[in-house]
Amino acid sequence: MSAFDPVALIGRQNGTRSSDVVRRLAEYLAGRGCEVLLERTTAELNGVEGYPRVEFGDIGTRARLAVVLGGDGSMLSAARHLASHRVPLVGVNQGRLGFMTDIAQKRMLESMGELIEGRYSVEERTMLSAQVLRGADTLLSTVALNDVVVSKGPAGRLIEFLIHIDGEFVYDLRSDGLIVATPTGSTAYSLSSNGPILHPSLTGLVLVPICPHTLSNRPIAVSDRSSIVLTLKHGEDAQLHFDGQAPFDLREGDRVGVKRSEHSIRFLHPPGYSYFAMLREKLHWSEMY
Repeated sequence: MSAFDPVALIGRQNGTRSSDVVRRLAEYLAGRGCEVLLERTTAELNGVEGYPRVEFGDIGTRARLAVVLGGDGSMLSAARHLASHRVPLVGVNQGRLGFMTDIAQKRMLESMGELIEGRYSVEERTMLSAQVLRGADTLLSTVALNDVVVSKGPAGRLIEFLIHIDGEFVYDLRSDGLIVATPTGSTAYSLSSNGPILHPSLTGLVLVPICPHTLSNRPIAVSDRSSIVLTLKHGEDAQLHFDGQAPFDLREGDRVGVKRSEHSIRFLHPPGYSYFAMLREKLHWSEMY
């Protein structure tokens, strides 16, 4: 008997096919007695037949587990869609680094067998809630798993904004932008901007300036109970990004509010998973050159 039934399969969200992998996993799970649900776009793109095709909303209400076959971007997309439903996620890596998709494709069936037999560990990941306020109007309200980023946009000029945390003024920053990252996002854009790596168990967020004009502006780690407000002071082409998604154009005077979301996401890992072993592998620590 499976520990998870039904199981939903979600393929790569960038339009890349992975037909053989999706079909092989679906057949394996069905053979183990699991009801298999296919996310509609995944089924259509890969031409896999014989299983119910469902939208993300249906996955949220019906599935006991969602398996993402892709890269970290696909996991981010699935997390945003499913966080409010508390459906746990597990990732099979078909991307490049795969910080979140920790099951190697060559071990896919073995690892999935362990999971459905109830042998796994659970990891809770913090998400962010972000809003764009223009005067008294809320123009955008969204969630992110990795990060919320205010950036200079296409013009290539420095932008300037004020940062307040829990109502207290922190600083006036001139830079290419600012990243507000969760522990999950600390190994993404934040890391490439010289931010620290936060272990997923930490209850904190990190603010990382992007190419600050004043070099003394350094990353700051704050409690994930903090309320962060970024007020755009100057930067007519400034934009807001969340988890690398399509940008939202900001105007001078706009306020971007960021705080911990009421929703979190649960990652499942097969036996033997280690966060530090994952870092050693992905970041090539301890390698001899």
